[in-house]
Amino acid sequence: MKKKMILTGFLAAAVVAIAGCASQETPDTDERETQAAGEVRALAEASYPQMAQYPDEMSYFDEKTGEWDGDAFSEAYDTWWSEKRAVMDLPEADGTVMAPFAESSMRQFLTESGGENRIFSPVNVYIALSMLAETTDGSSRQQILDLLEAEDIEALRDHGENIWKLCYSDDGAVTSILADSIWLRDDMEYDQETLKILADHYFASSYSGRMGSEEYDKKLQDWLNEQTGGLLKEQAAGIQMAPETVMALASTIYYKAKWQAEFNQQDTREEIFHGAEGDVICDFMHSSDFSDYYWADQFCAAALSLNESGRMWIILPDEGVTVDDLLMGEDVFDLVGPGEKEWENTKYLKVNLSLPKFDAVSDINLIDGLKELGVIDIFDARTADFTPLCPEEEGIFLSQAKHAARVKVDEQGIEAAAYTVMMAAGSAMPPDEEVDLVVDRPFLFVITSRTGLPLFAGVVNQV
Repeated sequence: MKKKMILTGFLAAAVVAIAGCASQETPDTDERETQAAGEVRALAEASYPQMAQYPDEMSYFDEKTGEWDGDAFSEAYDTWWSEKRAVMDLPEADGTVMAPFAESSMRQFLTESGGENRIFSPVNVYIALSMLAETTDGSSRQQILDLLEAEDIEALRDHGENIWKLCYSDDGAVTSILADSIWLRDDMEYDQETLKILADHYFASSYSGRMGSEEYDKKLQDWLNEQTGGLLKEQAAGIQMAPETVMALASTIYYKAKWQAEFNQQDTREEIFHGAEGDVICDFMHSSDFSDYYWADQFCAAALSLNESGRMWIILPDEGVTVDDLLMGEDVFDLVGPGEKEWENTKYLKVNLSLPKFDAVSDINLIDGLKELGVIDIFDARTADFTPLCPEEEGIFLSQAKHAARVKVDEQGIEAAAYTVMMAAGSAMPPDEEVDLVVDRPFLFVITSRTGLPLFAGVVNQV
């Protein structure tokens, strides 16, 4: 009797589970215990890029003599910057490769939130889908390629690897850690070339164990928590691999950066946030700085710079306009999208910003959204093609695709994590000298890398 087999995948703090009716019999309990006895083996650990560290100025200061070794500091800084510059010169750095997917996926997964907070990592899901494409073929693969607007799997492989490198940073200046992993059955054969591609191009570690065992589930949960700084413990605790699971793919991103100009804690005070489900009193941070102020037909916006990193866009809809209204239009994506372009409605002036501190988390089921975006065949055992992963197995299909993300914002900066698992009226021109930007109602934010890649985006309906 053939038993149902499940292929589970975890994407950029995203979890994907793939299930199916496989041709292989699942071994009985005695045989499985003889084979594994609950042992979890690390087949290969990812070798992450070694990065030149951002030099700490104080380490070049001699406390005894009071002298500062400027030459040594400059040499260390030049080494760090030249390495950073080389990565920033990759063709995907301008963001145009990811832009179509970022726009379509943000519309799909951030709208109709029902008054709840909704957090999404376009980069995380892009990389997860790129890995998933490597395990598929035929129309299953083509639908993913079409969504990501890649010419072929080789082009997508290059894009995915370079985007991974562009977003990864562990240099002491900013923490942006991406991690991928493959979780295999200990009683099945897999195509080694496919696994090698995932390891070489997506820096994916691989593990083997007995599906459905507590030991294997805990190993995966611990891995997710380690890679996401423990920010998604509640979500990770619910991740389990059924005994019929064929494979799991896990992809995560953990991001932490300080504001270029931190908020003064003494200026933080309680104010009212008019949330989607009612008013709430919360802590608001305040700053008054000269910066660019942006406005369009339905919103106003400002960008907060992050130290040696990218920036966080704060986009406030006009009164009577919803965040969904903004996401269904084009102006927001033109503003935060890739490329150096002149925004017509902008002015450099003093911006008096009032921004609530928030800790927003969400858990999104990606399946319906991916179907709406044209990825359909992988969810049906009759049409799914996973032969590049399991050439001898039939009836494998994607049964789960979940994406969890969390973003914390306070006076010091931003901390964020994500994983994917696959088992109206116009704003008026501001005054000449200064403007008050009071973010006291539902708003949209986008966190971009130094080159403009969309790391995180979210709708804050309540704080």
